[in-house]
Amino acid sequence: MQIGPYRIDPPVVLAPMAGVTDKPFRLLCKRLGAGLAVSEMTTADPSLWHTRKSLRRMDHEGEPEPVSVQIAGYDPAMLAEAARFNASHGAQIIDINMGCPAKKVCDVWSGSALLQDEPLVARICRAVVEAVQVPVTLKIRTGWDREHRNALRIARIAEDAGIAALSVHGRTRADKYEGEAEYETIAAVKASVRIPVLANGDITTPERARHVLDATGADAVMIGRGAQGRPWIFREIAHYLATGEKLAEPPPDEVATILLGHLEHLHAFYGELAGVRIARKHLGWYAKDRPENAAFRQVVNRADSAREQIALTRAYFAALAAREPIREAAA
Repeated sequence: MQIGPYRIDPPVVLAPMAGVTDKPFRLLCKRLGAGLAVSEMTTADPSLWHTRKSLRRMDHEGEPEPVSVQIAGYDPAMLAEAARFNASHGAQIIDINMGCPAKKVCDVWSGSALLQDEPLVARICRAVVEAVQVPVTLKIRTGWDREHRNALRIARIAEDAGIAALSVHGRTRADKYEGEAEYETIAAVKASVRIPVLANGDITTPERARHVLDATGADAVMIGRGAQGRPWIFREIAHYLATGEKLAEPPPDEVATILLGHLEHLHAFYGELAGVRIARKHLGWYAKDRPENAAFRQVVNRADSAREQIALTRAYFAALAAREPIREAAA
């Protein structure tokens, strides 16, 4: 898949997720096979660009190309300025957020709330495209609710405005993350435009990725929740798409190496106190489908230092390898 001058290969992309796709997670997913990793959304409000949170979100030093940064807001001029600011600070692709279903985002007429105002969508897309020399992409849902699905009209508006690629989460805003993704709507969008389309929603296995590409005709798949706790899903999908064969599940010792490296990067990136707290959700996701999950969560959530969090995690995987109860390993 091509976005402007950038070839996205493999066509397996990490979706932007607030509070998840920070720099440590993007780097990890790229290392494990993602062809592109989109940043968590950054605000278009310039008064917030120099807060500690925003500065971290705008840190792209050392990221492999292309660097894709998502911006969120409602005012075309403000979004255009945010695009210029981020492009001058390392963004090589700008992504506009019109897909977030969160109430606090929609209440300020941002994210998927924008889908209710098609003329505003057009003004935003044109303003951002005209503001920067880098490619601009757009992420949407299929509509505001099931009675107001307008993804096809939005897709044509985006294409006419110069949007370089379109990501479609196959749910309405009202659906949030419930029910099954509407792949037929994504297929209709793909058939209606000439720009690349990325299919997003419920892609959690290599077989599902193949099915979604076949069913929609999309140019790439975008993985969100399926990567939480399983960042190696990108190499699994890429391998399956290329060969039709499944990779073996990573053994516990490799998972331990991946996880411990992720924890250390989180601790270094955020500082110990915030890093330990942020790492807890990743530890929960890693452990979700593994033995002794409840016991692992209990001991890891107890950790209030980086050293203890690392030690308890090492003990957990040592116990898995030895098939011993986690309580004994952590004692």
